[in-house]
Amino acid sequence: MLTPPRTVVRREAGLYALERALQRRGFRHVAGADEAGRGACAGPLVAAAAVLPEGRRGEIDELADSKLLTPAARERVYDEVVARALAYAVVIIPAEEVDARGLHVCNLAAMRRALASLTTRPEYVLTDGFGVDGLDVPGLAVWKGDRVAACVAAASVLAKVTRDRIMVELDERHPGYGFAEHKGYITPEHSAALRELGPCREHRFSYVNVATVSGRDGRPPRSRRPAAGSPEEALFGAPDGAFTGGPDEPMERSAAPGGTVGVALGEQPRPPASVGEDVVMEGGVR
Repeated sequence: MLTPPRTVVRREAGLYALERALQRRGFRHVAGADEAGRGACAGPLVAAAAVLPEGRRGEIDELADSKLLTPAARERVYDEVVARALAYAVVIIPAEEVDARGLHVCNLAAMRRALASLTTRPEYVLTDGFGVDGLDVPGLAVWKGDRVAACVAAASVLAKVTRDRIMVELDERHPGYGFAEHKGYITPEHSAALRELGPCREHRFSYVNVATVSGRDGRPPRSRRPAAGSPEEALFGAPDGAFTGGPDEPMERSAAPGGTVGVALGEQPRPPASVGEDVVMEGGVR
């Protein structure tokens, strides 16, 4: 039996080329997943997934990697993604879960939960950098995927805007750290505040800079530690506990059509297979 030829998509072909190539192969609904907050030492880890419509309906002005957009442009693109996406989902993992389960485990679990929460079932999945197993559909981990695939860029904007809004709210709850400005990332101002005030409950005590000033050797405060032998559900609800709502108010559970928000629980990852400069896709469904 002859196998279909490989499809090579060059990066210079544009942000929509990879999805269009997959759709020509029969994968109509292509989902992208990305996260925000991996490098921050405070605040939640946020993952998002999105499925954009085929053709021109899925093309969004200004869409790009969220890190390349100004805050105002991110807000405009966010509104467009929410309005146009066939489906989108956002998953929020609190700092205590990152401490308890580990960053990489939480990252994969969050993307898996976001993809599983999509109301339109994807036929192919593109992820930024890390392969996500257990999805029951073919997928590809793409190096700098948020600069290559539109659906991944859309997910990156959803995750970034949601997390930034959360950090602005946390700045009001925990004044003095400057969360609204640096969004929990390590800056000279944030480091100075940590030394002066010590960490708050929104910091990640498993991060070396927080552990150093806390004097707890990477252990969170007792109020933040899971009880010995207690199930994960006691902390964050059962695995099916994702709730319907829009990311506009991520700290509230207010209803909004088109998207879901929830909390993902940690799972052991498998080594990801990443893709380099040019994306090469094998034909057919694996």
